[in-house]
Amino acid sequence: MCGIGLILAGVAIDGQFSPDDAEVSGFCCNPEVKATEQILRPSPTYEELCSILSRRGPDGIGGRNLYLSPERQYLEKVEVEIISDESYGSAGSGRVRYSSVSSGSSSSPRNFITSVENAFDHSAGSNAAHGGECNSSFQFIGSTLQLRGDHPVQQPLVDSEGNVLVYNGEMFGGLEVMPCDNDTEVLMEALRNCCSCSCHGRRAPVPLECECNDPSSSSSATGCRLTVPQLLSQLRGPWALIYWQAGSRTLWFGRDAIGRRSLLIHKPTKEDPRLLLTSAAPELVKPETTAAASTGSQRSPGHHVSSSDRDTEERDGPATATATATATASVFWEELTCKIHSISYQAEVGDEPLRALACVHEWQDPTLRKLLAWERNFVNPNTEQAHLSQTAVVDRGSPADRVLQALCEAVKRRTANIKRPSSSSQQLESTASFPVWNGRSSHNGAPVAVLFSGGVDSMILAAIADQFVDPSACIDLLNVSFEGNLAPDRITALSGLRELKEVFPLRRWRLIKIDATLSDMQRFRGHLLSLLCPSNTYMDINIGTALWLAATGKGYVHEDSSQEVEPELTETQARVLLVGSGADEQCGGYGRHRTKFRQGGWETLECEMKMDFNRIWKRNLGRDDRCLSDQGREARFPFLDEDVVSTLLSLPLWEVVNMEEPAGYGEKKILRQVARLLGLYNASSLPKRAIQFGSRIARESNRKDFGSNRAANLANAGTIVLKEFVSSNQQVNLETR
Repeated sequence: MCGIGLILAGVAIDGQFSPDDAEVSGFCCNPEVKATEQILRPSPTYEELCSILSRRGPDGIGGRNLYLSPERQYLEKVEVEIISDESYGSAGSGRVRYSSVSSGSSSSPRNFITSVENAFDHSAGSNAAHGGECNSSFQFIGSTLQLRGDHPVQQPLVDSEGNVLVYNGEMFGGLEVMPCDNDTEVLMEALRNCCSCSCHGRRAPVPLECECNDPSSSSSATGCRLTVPQLLSQLRGPWALIYWQAGSRTLWFGRDAIGRRSLLIHKPTKEDPRLLLTSAAPELVKPETTAAASTGSQRSPGHHVSSSDRDTEERDGPATATATATATASVFWEELTCKIHSISYQAEVGDEPLRALACVHEWQDPTLRKLLAWERNFVNPNTEQAHLSQTAVVDRGSPADRVLQALCEAVKRRTANIKRPSSSSQQLESTASFPVWNGRSSHNGAPVAVLFSGGVDSMILAAIADQFVDPSACIDLLNVSFEGNLAPDRITALSGLRELKEVFPLRRWRLIKIDATLSDMQRFRGHLLSLLCPSNTYMDINIGTALWLAATGKGYVHEDSSQEVEPELTETQARVLLVGSGADEQCGGYGRHRTKFRQGGWETLECEMKMDFNRIWKRNLGRDDRCLSDQGREARFPFLDEDVVSTLLSLPLWEVVNMEEPAGYGEKKILRQVARLLGLYNASSLPKRAIQFGSRIARESNRKDFGSNRAANLANAGTIVLKEFVSSNQQVNLETR
């Protein structure tokens, strides 16, 4: 897991940035961001991107600058150092100190390097080293949480041809990755071998024939080498990447088809004409600033203040300035669509600025396209074709057995070969290897933790993890509560722990109880708002806060009441979190699924589930990835494994969910059967409860923000936009209605 980012300046872009965009012409990524009154705060600097991305990749962070003109390309290494700022609190990464290193001193091959004499002027975004010779500049940023490979790897990666890659993901299929390999390096080599003809980045679909047609070196049925879209379509697992293909002068970027890794985009505008990509939005305001907005206290040291910030605060006060900044940011950033995107440069000498064409490419793999189309053969059990499904099910085993097998493979892939540094102080520059976790090192901790409510989803993940995690290692179960031991999720977690110990007595299970209050949300509210962005509702901050606090892994280990042991604060050492996201969308776990079934039957239910799956990338996954990864841990989603999704779609709908059965049985029917196969009979009958309700954060925040839980429900509070994301003008309009 990593944090990746890019700042692109100095090019006029034609084309589309997403499938729904109208064709545009002349988006101009000018080198400088003009200090106009319209830019209220979110225009991020290089340092701010480094700061937020370093939290996702605590093992190291680096940068590369690429300068481009019609005739030449230059690469320059950037060394980044994160300087801790104690006044900022635990939610901040502090300040950034960086320097540009002459590419002549780089360890990269010299055949594409031109030595530079001066440092790149980051504040202006111009190419001071080359006297303005280069029209366009790219600033790549990559931070690393290394979980694979037997040697340290630091991003961005640069190869002998001048290609540049920053990658955030895990490869669970599509390319062969040996236990000793790092998947980023494997992907870089595969991308280097892709066809670099410029025609592939210009229009979608990619052409079947091009000038590199060479049957002797073919990698595809067409006789051509694989194109970048073809290669990326083969990958299985969560990923987001930014890749510069030097041979074709094309920038490729995108995220996996399901959207399990966050990647935000700022499309060039008049106010900020740069193109920006990042795993997470930089800080909007310091946490102390958010508190100051309500108390009138002074702004914390180090807060970046623009001239328009000062004007807004002097005119309307700190609360309005904070709201203005966050409201602007929610428009500034967008979730990048789950497609493959390209920006292909049109090399014309004398162009000022450079021009490029932005395109969106569809997925090339038929299996992936079928999955995304959500094609299910049998939906209504009352049709004439329904009896045909019964024969198919018998021939291939019971539905629950097939889903269990797919889930076992998904969890196995996500718990194998997890690397850990030999000591907590090890840096990427060290030559020491990253040993495979074997449960017998001095760490005496857990390689894997489960985000745990004791419900059917998390119980299934914990039970399956027991089969694949080293028997001598413990598995940590992370449970967050805003009402101590009285919260519903804490009660079911304690019950689930007892059941796991009974069914799997040889495993050492640790339930880490993470007790939180609303003051924790308020203390880090500014930081949480930046992680949510562009998500912006009360439901988003309730869910995001609960996930963010759970991912700290800091709490008290539950001990049996018979043991008189003074509880000690502990923190999980697991860097991998198993999370149950995707189970409700695919298996009919939401209350409105039952409502839709009552309203329109099986077909209406299927349409609602399809809609939920198709929008999970925008409503859930980007937000969840940003909140969980911000704690330096990687979230992995077995229920969203491509094979699990395909298996569930291959089953008749009534085998997956049956709303004709009562609550606690019909919703997520297939997963309840899987739980019983695993011996989890108590968990198999528990009702669905979302984390914001089970942890009690929604009830507590509703009382604070709406006066009571009842008032919040009447106002449909979950869908209301947070006041910080509403501009001052919008707030006035709302208050006067």
